[in-house]
Amino acid sequence: METIVFLDRSTIPEHITIPQPNVDCQWQEYATTTPEQVIKRLQGASIVITNKVILDAQVLSQCPQLKMIAVAATGTNNIDLAYCRQHQITVSNIQGYATNSVPEHVVAMMFALKRNLVGYHQDIQAGVWQQQKQFCFFSHPISDIAGSTLGIIGKGSLGNAVATLAKALGMTVMFAERKGAKQCREGYSPFELVLKQADVLTLHCPLAEQTHHLIGREEFKLMKNTSVLINAGRGGLVDEVALVDALHNQQIAGAGVDVFTQEPADDNNPLIANAHLPNLILTPHVAWGSDSAIQTLANQLINNIEQFIAGKPQNQV
Repeated sequence: METIVFLDRSTIPEHITIPQPNVDCQWQEYATTTPEQVIKRLQGASIVITNKVILDAQVLSQCPQLKMIAVAATGTNNIDLAYCRQHQITVSNIQGYATNSVPEHVVAMMFALKRNLVGYHQDIQAGVWQQQKQFCFFSHPISDIAGSTLGIIGKGSLGNAVATLAKALGMTVMFAERKGAKQCREGYSPFELVLKQADVLTLHCPLAEQTHHLIGREEFKLMKNTSVLINAGRGGLVDEVALVDALHNQQIAGAGVDVFTQEPADDNNPLIANAHLPNLILTPHVAWGSDSAIQTLANQLINNIEQFIAGKPQNQV
């Protein structure tokens, strides 16, 4: 009989049903788990479920019975994958579950930024319309989406899904080749060229050592001053201080950010400190979180566990 421990159940909303595994098991779940609690809670566990709790070599080395890590997310940067491979611990993640939710969130941010919806809302709150004494007023530029260019960094399921929506809206889509690459794969354009031509740049690549601060001061210098950046990928992909400076210096026209270097972001985060800007839209890592997407995640999470126990592991990383 397997002992399954879910370390951070509260990362999935309470109204989402997590199916009980159709296997003989003991199930233990905790709303949250601090770093100091992890090792104690995993004693005797053969399978652990984690979304954001860090499972590094120091932790894993003290959990000798652990056979599987079921990640309740796509990202695995909180798992020491090298240790797991060396010690035959299977790691499975969630794949392809948010291919509607994330792209729709990106498109929503794109429209809001290019049409300056937040800026106009703030102006009405401030009484600008009443002062103008006209049926309308234009205090912020309004740009059409149709006919513009979308640059996408990351050509996985999410990047491709965003591209499909963008093409339906009449946009030209460019996929960026890896930064620093000397040759372009078929279907890709040079990284710097995409930055220069994109009216909207959206990020959908993994966070790794080579993609940390992928977009920083030098990259903002390449972008159009009318372009907007959207990051619904990983917080560390963007230098947050450089992004705030780019907005203040009008190097770019706006930004939509759903992910932060540290989550939850506190008041010291430069983006939080500038949340009042009319051309900056912040959301708390919820792009993935439509009800249907989260239910798909929960179903796939349990299926990953069932398949592992049946000797047919899937979605391995």
